[in-house]
Amino acid sequence: MTQLVDPETARALADPVTVLGALDFAGVAVFAATGALAAARQKQDLVTFAFFGAMTGVGGGTLRDVLLGLPVFWVSDWRYIAVCLAAVLAIWMLGQRDWRFRALLWLDALGLGAYGVMGAAKAEAIGASPLICIVMGALTACFGGIIRDIVAGQPSILLRREITISAALLAATTYVLLRALDLPIWPAAIVAALLGFGLRAGALAWGWSLPGFPERRPA
Repeated sequence: MTQLVDPETARALADPVTVLGALDFAGVAVFAATGALAAARQKQDLVTFAFFGAMTGVGGGTLRDVLLGLPVFWVSDWRYIAVCLAAVLAIWMLGQRDWRFRALLWLDALGLGAYGVMGAAKAEAIGASPLICIVMGALTACFGGIIRDIVAGQPSILLRREITISAALLAATTYVLLRALDLPIWPAAIVAALLGFGLRAGALAWGWSLPGFPERRPA
């Protein structure tokens, strides 16, 4: 089993009072809320709400830990599932609200920034190369949402020309670059998460998107 080799990052990951710990729990909470909102769209019961919330909240981090050979984070720390359930209950108690599905998009944006940083930081803590850290950041941020969309029967984020994965990649890449410049963990994490969120927020507010593959022009 792989071990965390960077003691500073390991402590920051384990403690919810630290910036990385706070981002970790915040990412779980907002992604769990998006899972619950996806269940609300289909008018599901509370048990399905909880399933969608937990699946979305911890899905990306589970894939990350399995690929990195680490103990799956929520199995060894019950607080993550508790956070998922609290987010689900909050969405359930809100009931019908005209703005809640719009809120799903903005919560997703927060999660992309926070979890893009978290995935990169955890890979960094085991001594992974910078490229692998960036890949793990993107997987951590996006995989839970992919599972949510597939189970809910919605088009996956992979098939949309919206800026989603790019926001996670920006957050992870920024964190890796700032850490390579010897910036301490907390400012690197905050700047990177804000940039990832800002890119996704700009896409939501102004319709930013990446160019698609060009069609072949007739001769």
